[in-house]
Amino acid sequence: MTDTTEGEARRPRTAKKPRNGVLTFLRDLVIIFIAALLVSFLVKTFLIRSFYIPSESMQNTLQVNDRVIVNELVPGAVKLKRGDVVVFKDPGGWLTGETLPNVQPTTSIGKAADWLLTQVGLGTGDSDDHLIKRVIGLPGDKVSCCNDLGQMSVNGVPLTEPYLKLPAGDTRASQTDFSVTVPKGTIWVMGDNRNNSRDSRYNGDTPSKGFVPLSDVTGRAFVISWPTNRWTWLDDHPEVFAGVEQRDK
Repeated sequence: MTDTTEGEARRPRTAKKPRNGVLTFLRDLVIIFIAALLVSFLVKTFLIRSFYIPSESMQNTLQVNDRVIVNELVPGAVKLKRGDVVVFKDPGGWLTGETLPNVQPTTSIGKAADWLLTQVGLGTGDSDDHLIKRVIGLPGDKVSCCNDLGQMSVNGVPLTEPYLKLPAGDTRASQTDFSVTVPKGTIWVMGDNRNNSRDSRYNGDTPSKGFVPLSDVTGRAFVISWPTNRWTWLDDHPEVFAGVEQRDK
């Protein structure tokens, strides 16, 4: 009787082991998934994010449908520089009336994949309310255009801008003459496709008066990540702004 009872008592414990193993596996899987989401959230929030390019305003540096990776440590932990290509939230009114191509996925699987990638900073699901331009003026800079050679100047220093896309025979860096002093806590930005960019020059009637608050800057775009044949680091062209710092007041 004792042996039979002990044997019967042992059998339930043996039967529970596979079930306990599955539950342990599922528990560990949930913990790993939550930990991965947390790490990914922290990466997206503080380190890098991906954005797509919806317009022609930064050609030929960037093409429509390019994907870029953005360093979110700029302009917080890392100093913002003239020439940086930056992604920023619409300061208010910049995107009003803009008609942009829809490059978001249309299938359920595509949307789900993009949502998941967006959560980890590699998707583009939150690109629609952001813009991308090149930093021309930092706080306190005097930015003006154009001199007799059609060049733009920063703090009195004429700029030779190799990244500009201009119509054949056009040498003016801007079709609109202007002269501004960049207020504290803001930047002046312009597109490389200078005659096809709704940038700081054309947003003077918005709440930000054409300037972009530093608080709206998401980060600096530093690499084209997609398509693969477009993979390249993005240049901030320090040679263009050489000597500008020495003229700062």
